[in-house]
Amino acid sequence: MASTPMLVLLEEDRHWWFASRTRALLGLLDLYVGPGDDRKVLDVGAGAGNMMHHLAHYGRVIGVDNNPRPIAVARERGYEVYLGDAQGLPFEDGEFDLVALLDTVEHCPDDRAVLQECFRVTRPGGHLVVTVPAFMWLWSYNDVLNKHQRRYTAGELRSRLEEAGFTIRYISYNNFLIFPLAALMILARRWLGRQPDLTSPHFSDDAYQVEMEPVAPWLNALLSGVGRIEAALLRRTPLPIGTSIIALAQRPTHPDGQDHLISPRSRRERGGEKD
Repeated sequence: MASTPMLVLLEEDRHWWFASRTRALLGLLDLYVGPGDDRKVLDVGAGAGNMMHHLAHYGRVIGVDNNPRPIAVARERGYEVYLGDAQGLPFEDGEFDLVALLDTVEHCPDDRAVLQECFRVTRPGGHLVVTVPAFMWLWSYNDVLNKHQRRYTAGELRSRLEEAGFTIRYISYNNFLIFPLAALMILARRWLGRQPDLTSPHFSDDAYQVEMEPVAPWLNALLSGVGRIEAALLRRTPLPIGTSIIALAQRPTHPDGQDHLISPRSRRERGGEKD
């Protein structure tokens, strides 16, 4: 029988929110980065390693996290994960071709320091992919429960990335199609004073456990289908609003920070040439 952490990991893999984020992320990486066995990939805030098998499509993946408990679970699963702080990553300058910062930086007191560290460990020409929650006016008790420090607008995230030295290749809101319903539910709960039941077994202090309320199977399947549609939209155009933000940034190869970037369409026309 699977242990409790493993059951939680399986639950996370099935949850519509995580599944939709994964589809959006992989679609973006396929479009702009492409697969590659010879790359080195870093997952910052890897937790128990749930995203590492997806990121392995783009190279050899190493994880880092500041919590020993999920690291132990990740290592049981066969992943290479190290104990470390995102504000002082235990890696060499320019060591990684791709860095993933997935719903992590909003937890950190100094987000600028985290992004500067990500810039430092990314090789010139390498990429950083980031996801964060959107809009402080959507702040809810789930943000408190998940120990968030902030939520962002796309403009704020763009500014932080550019301050760190990155060039923006793509930035968009995510969860656009469900945004009206999600915003209405968050605001209604705030007005009605209704909060999640923290005595529920679905909530835990363990960083690798799913801190979301359960969803009925039919609704989970419906929202997962919406996520598939949105992932296809994101491959075509950035979306104007949503409950999350996804961004792909690149460390410039030229000292002046101005690179001649190849568009996804140009790469396809040139036979899949890598950046």
